[in-house]
Amino acid sequence: MSYQERTLTCQDCGKDFAFSADDQSYFASRGYIHDPKRCMECRASRRGTTGSSVGYDRPQREMHPAVCAECGTETTVPFRPRGDRPVYCRTCFDRQRAASGRY
Repeated sequence: MSYQERTLTCQDCGKDFAFSADDQSYFASRGYIHDPKRCMECRASRRGTTGSSVGYDRPQREMHPAVCAECGTETTVPFRPRGDRPVYCRTCFDRQRAASGRY
């Protein structure tokens, strides 16, 4: 299907923005049937990101100190160790995972 560039108006800021042929092709390939209602800047601000970054801004994970149960290396983990289960550093964790066949 052949697409032509169209000019749309953002429902949030009222500015006109281009809906290019490439964008229309992409929207169609993803199964979207409606045109976008917001310009790139307003879409990015709704997601909480800048116009050029991808994805969502997330707060940084709280990391907790731990000692690896296998090699004894001090490490940090994204959960609070309770003491009833072993905690591994990244290297030992990857080795344990590979040995169990769940990799």
